[in-house]
Formats: sequence, C-alpha cells, structure tokens
Amino acid sequence: MPSAKALESKQAKVAQLTELLKGAASGVLVDYKGITVEEDTKLRKELREAGVNYFVEKNTMLRRAFAELGLDGLSDVLEGTTAIALSESDETAPARILGKFAESHDDKFELKAGFIGTEIYDKAGVTALSKIPSKEVLLAQLVGTLQGPIQKLAATLLSLKEKKEGEAA
Repeated sequence: MPSAKALESKQAKVAQLTELLKGAASGVLVDYKGITVEEDTKLRKELREAGVNYFVEKNTMLRRAFAELGLDGLSDVLEGTTAIALSESDETAPARILGKFAESHDDKFELKAGFIGTEIYDKAGVTALSKIPSKEVLLAQLVGTLQGPIQKLAATLLSLKEKKEGEAA
C-alpha cells in the first residue's frame, strides 16, 4: 500500500494530466520502443515547432486521466512504452507529424490510438488523420480552386472589352 504522501503525489499528477488533456484539441498515443536518442530529439523538435506537446507518461496515470475525461476507449492501448502528443489548436498536427515519422520508422515506432475532442480513433483512424494536409495547405488549395474561375472570368471580360473597343474604332 503506498504511503499517503506518494498517493497524494500521484493524485496531483493525474489531476495535472487531466487538465492538460482537457485543454487539448487532439492527441495521439504512440509506442516509441527502439528509436534512438537522435531520432527522438529530431521528432521532439519538429513537434515543438508545430506547437505540439510531446511527452512520455506512465500508462496507469494516463488510464486514470482518460477515465476522468470519459475517454475510457483509449485504455485498451495503454500497454508497453507509451508517449503522448497533444495539440491545443491544430487537430491534425500530432497525427500528421507522428504518422510521417512512423512511416519512415516502421519497425520501431508505432501509432497506437488518438482522439479529437471526445472522438476516439484507433490506429487505422489515426493513420487516416495523418494523411490530411495542414490547415495552411488546405486554405491554399481552396484559394487556388477559387482563383481559377475568377481569372477565367477576368480574361473573358477583358477580351470582350477589347473586342468592343475594336468594333468601335
């Protein structure tokens, strides 16, 4: 039986973790077993630049924090080595970055599961999320799509104007 001080410390850790999870728009759980320190450092740098909080946590602490938030469906994957990536603003950033990293490190880095809000995704769901382009890329694609017809309209109107001017002269 743990001492009262140790129990209090663990409860405080679970409360802190619960608050972190509550403030997250999305999160992804991974099995990081086998990656080198150099690879881990590079991954952490890329996640930090994208505004993603990435850390290793004990499975029991995560299980209790998920239970408090009603994300019990994630408890099934909490075995072995577990790291979690949380984003407060970009729903796809953790999945996109970790998915790309997992593809290039098949044998030693594996996506486990994830969530967006209260929606839980299994490994296949997180993999599908990882294929979604970033918000900036999607906005650029939208602008490009809208810009094409407008440019054609402007060119048509310009040629019509030039034709009218040619007839008047």
